[in-house]
Amino acid sequence: MKTTSLATLAFCLSLSFSALAQQKTTTATEAIPAWQPNPAYNTVLEGISSAIGDSATANITDAEQVFCYQIANKPDNYTGYTLDGMAIVGFCGVINNELKTMVVSEMFMNPNNVLLDQTENCVIRPKIMLRFVRGVDSTDVLFSSPCHAFAIFYGGKVTAFNAKPAAQIIDALTEPLIKGKVDFASPALLNQLLPIGVAQTEEQKQLLQQKNEPVRNWLKEQQPEQNTKKSGWNNINLKM
Repeated sequence: MKTTSLATLAFCLSLSFSALAQQKTTTATEAIPAWQPNPAYNTVLEGISSAIGDSATANITDAEQVFCYQIANKPDNYTGYTLDGMAIVGFCGVINNELKTMVVSEMFMNPNNVLLDQTENCVIRPKIMLRFVRGVDSTDVLFSSPCHAFAIFYGGKVTAFNAKPAAQIIDALTEPLIKGKVDFASPALLNQLLPIGVAQTEEQKQLLQQKNEPVRNWLKEQQPEQNTKKSGWNNINLKM
């Protein structure tokens, strides 16, 4: 891995952190002369695409948004939020287009960074999960370190790849993203359509505050039920 590529990766990460600080997506408008995708590496490696399928591959290459989550192995007594069976530790941002392009090019298209025919005798240790979203479909990619590998989750299937040659890239990607993570909350609770999981408005912050308060419904006065009984099959009261 060239030093210029790592320096550019750090620059791209700084742009992602700017977006995270503002709790919204941002896209860099400046060109990045220090790194450009190698024209020879413009398609996903056959060994990867054939293993995960066309739909999973299309989500990665044509992703409209990429969300980052810090994750860990789920303890037996864990009751919090999960992603692909692992505990969500935090939300580490919306990946901008420059960083997305670099990750896709280096990790999925560059044959020098993936050992398709070799296995590594180490235990995968989850660091971050990138969710590549296209339409209503998505492909999750787990990055592991110090056992440097990535695993692709799609359609209930998990496919792992040895990325030992890309150790510097994975560490340069995961470590600063983890440092910039924020607490994750349920997007459904916040009425969010996108899986961000971060309160972005005062109303959402109040929802989180209410969620963390003790629930004491037994103190609420029960309102008498109104007599809404109707007759006839077309007058059924569904109480929706």
